[in-house]
Parts: sequence; C-alpha cells; structure tokens
Amino acid sequence: MRCLEFMKIVEILRLKEMNLFTYRKIAESVDCSKTTVGDILSRCKECGLTYDTARTMTQDQINELVYPESFGPKQVKEEPDWEQIHARLKSSNKINLQYIWENDYRPLHPDGYSYSRFCAKYSVWKKKSGHNVTLPQEREPGKELFIDWMGDTLPCVTDYETGEIHEAHFFVTTLGDGSYPFVEAFPDETQLNWNQGHIDALEWYGGVPRVFVPDNCKTAVIHTNLYNPELNHAYRELARHYEVAIIPARIVKPRDKASVESSIGWLETWLLEWLKGKVYFSFEALNHDIRDRVHELAKRDFKHRDGSRESVYLALDKPNLRPLPKDPFESFITKPVKKVPNNYHIEYDKFYYSVPYQYYDQPAVLHAFAKKIEIFTKEGERIAIHQRHFSGKRYVTKTEHMPANHRAVAEFRSYDGNYYRYKAKTIGFYAGIFVDTLLEKVDFEEQAYKSCMAVINFSRTYGNTRVERACEKAIDLNSVTYTTLKNILNNRQESQPATNNPDADTPTPYHENLRVGEWE
Repeated sequence: MRCLEFMKIVEILRLKEMNLFTYRKIAESVDCSKTTVGDILSRCKECGLTYDTARTMTQDQINELVYPESFGPKQVKEEPDWEQIHARLKSSNKINLQYIWENDYRPLHPDGYSYSRFCAKYSVWKKKSGHNVTLPQEREPGKELFIDWMGDTLPCVTDYETGEIHEAHFFVTTLGDGSYPFVEAFPDETQLNWNQGHIDALEWYGGVPRVFVPDNCKTAVIHTNLYNPELNHAYRELARHYEVAIIPARIVKPRDKASVESSIGWLETWLLEWLKGKVYFSFEALNHDIRDRVHELAKRDFKHRDGSRESVYLALDKPNLRPLPKDPFESFITKPVKKVPNNYHIEYDKFYYSVPYQYYDQPAVLHAFAKKIEIFTKEGERIAIHQRHFSGKRYVTKTEHMPANHRAVAEFRSYDGNYYRYKAKTIGFYAGIFVDTLLEKVDFEEQAYKSCMAVINFSRTYGNTRVERACEKAIDLNSVTYTTLKNILNNRQESQPATNNPDADTPTPYHENLRVGEWE
C-alpha cells in the first residue's frame, strides 16, 4: 500500500479517538481513501500505537511501527564512526573521502558500503549533525579588521634598466560591516611589508579598529595555538603602538575571516584581471592605479543588500573607528656597518645607498624600513635618508653626498644633446649652429658631448661675443671642429674675415703650436 505522511497518520488517530466521524469523513479530512483509513487504523491497533504516543514520535519511528515490511528492522551494516572520519578530513586538505574509504574503511569492512553509498551516508550524517549549517556573522561596525595576503601574484612590475620582471604580492584587508577593502602591492611578503601594509591600511581607513584578525602566517603568528597563540614580536609591537588586540583566525577555519576571504575572490576577478597585461616600472605607479580601482569598485552597489561597500563604511564603520595616533608606527631592520667604504655607499638587499663622503672609513648603522632607508652614525645622528629601491639602478646617490670633483663628473654625465643645444643658443646664433652641427655629424650623439662642452667652457674663458664670432668664422670656413674653434680663439682670428675665394692663398691650417706673431 502507499505509505501515508507522518501528519496524516497522526490526524487519522486523532479523529478516530474522538468517536465523532466515520471512516469516510476521516478519509475526506486527510485526503485519502476510506480503505486506506481502515488499513492504517488496523495497523496502529496491531502495534498498539495511539494518538498520544504518535504525536511524540518521529516520522522514522512511526514508519517502523506502521510499515514494518518497508521500514522495520533489517540486516544493517555496521555504521562507520562518522565523527572520526569528519575529523580526519578536516585534519589535512590532502585527504578526501575516497582516500579514507580505500585505505581506512574498505580493508576492515570488505562487505561494507560501496564508495557511492559511503559518500551518501556521510552526506546525510553531516546534514543531521549540523556540520553543514553556518552561524550568521553580524559584524560590529568598525570593530574588526580582517587581514590576509591574496593567493595569486602578478608579474606586472618591470625593471626599466634591466627588463627584469618582478612579481607583485597583494596585501588585502576588509573592515567591519561593509567589508570595505584596502589593497597594496609589495615585491614580497616579508615582515616589513606585512607591517607596512597595516600602517597604510589604517591611513586609508582614517582610523583604528579595536581588533586585528589575521591569518596564521609567520609574519603574524610564530606558533599557532587555539587558546594562546605566540604572536610575532614585530607584529605585537605594531599592535601595541595602535592599541589593537590581535585575534588570529583559527587554523582551517576560513569562516573566521570570511569577510576577507570572499573579498579576495571578488578582487581576484575585478582587480587582478583588470591589471593583467598592464606594465608598470615601479610599485608606486602600480599602487596608485590599485587605489583608484579599489575606490571605484567599492562604490558598486551590493547585490543582496542596500548600499555599497563605501556607503556602509562611511555610514557605519568610519564613525566607530578610533582616531589614528599622532605618529604612525615604523618598523625596520637594523644593519650595523663597520666602516663606510671608499665609494661612500652602503649596501642593503643588493642596492647601494650613499652617505656624505666625509663619513668614509667611519662606522655607521643602516635602518631598512619597508619604503625608505635611513643611515645613522654610531652615535645616532642621521646622515642620510633614501627612498628604498627594489628595481632600477643599483647605486642610489644624492648629489650633495659627493665631493666637488665627483659632482662635476656626475653633472657632466647627466647632460644630453638638448642641454648642449640650449646652452649654445644662449651664447649666440652661430654657436647654436656650431653645436648642432657637431651633434649631427657623428654616428652617435654622445661622441660629440665633450666637444660641445668645450664650446660652453670657451664662453666662460673668452666671453660669449668672441666665441660667437669664432663659431661664425669656423662655419664660413666649413670647418666645424673643436680644433678649428680652439685655434681661432687662441690666435684671435675671429675678427678677421673668412674668404671663400678659390684663388686666394690657402690659409695655414690651424693647430695648437701656431704662434700668434706669425699672423700679425
């Protein structure tokens, strides 16, 4: 016969025990046939089931009594210890149900459940045991900052000098009820960059939450423990500076920081995909675009609630943040230097940073921050500060740190053709033509730089007027060379008219040993 629903069986018993209705009326009330009502009452009588008893029983219990041929005791297989299996699955992401069935269950129970039945039974147990349900997370506005590194990296920063491509690692935080995000790219995931990411995030939010909720990475937690995790010392100092509690997420409990986990997935789609194919020559340029993009994304409306990440942040989270301290936290690595080398540059992480040359052969101390390098004397006096470099030229030099002769060389090396053309035009029209000709008649412009510099220096020695006339004469003679210009000036020939008459005597070639008296 067709098995009736739990509630219909209970209702049939209730109406029958009232002694007011016939089988036909009861059948009409519960929407079944009169024969079915009679069969159910007969079965309940046989097993002694009454209304008062039935109303306290479950569907399975009633089915076993009323329909023993379908739901009664059967030859059952021994049930696995599902709780133990569940714990084993959670202990490692390298273990799955098939591995447990093949290696743990099947060898001990060769006549046990098939793999498909094993999985189905585990799924039913998991639903009934409550492991599938989740606790709603109502975030208190402005209280918690969730922190993690994005799993994906992106090769998008190119060294302009060498062409070497650097991977960008993305530090991500989300704040409070609206999961308002902050993202910053770094060249690696070191402690300095972890701390600097927090500092920049707090500046971005414009305030301080009460709790940091990081992942269990080594830059946050040295030894994980549910009740007493050992925090990284540098991270703990940062939290003390901002007066924030650090409560790491539990291991293998992504829902503890579901806010940042879901935001990472969202950002991998809407930020990283947007960045793919773009080329940057510094992390500063990359982070500028990232902040513009995140600001734009945060304005997008939620799909399942009113407002956007930005509007919720402005309305709920930001008003509940504590003010930033007067001074931001700065963490650094200390590197003592026994003696400043004779090139007055100190090495850190394969880059060399200058100090004033007067400190050559003296001890120094280098402080490496996430974004800057500071150098001190042994007594604690700061003598140099630089932006920290991760790509580009290896030597980071400030002109004021050089002695005068080095400064002159560096200045000379910085000049190009445009500079020499500009300086020559300040001398005069013909000087401009002279220098322009020098630059154009060589295969590579750089080959003429020294000759061009000589023209500029001649103006300092002989004055602009004489050099301008000398250049004009050299051009008339069709001999635009350094030697010609030098001889004209040395021999005071700039005032004598040049001749292009082919019948005229060929002038004596100019050379540095020619005496002035021979031309007088």
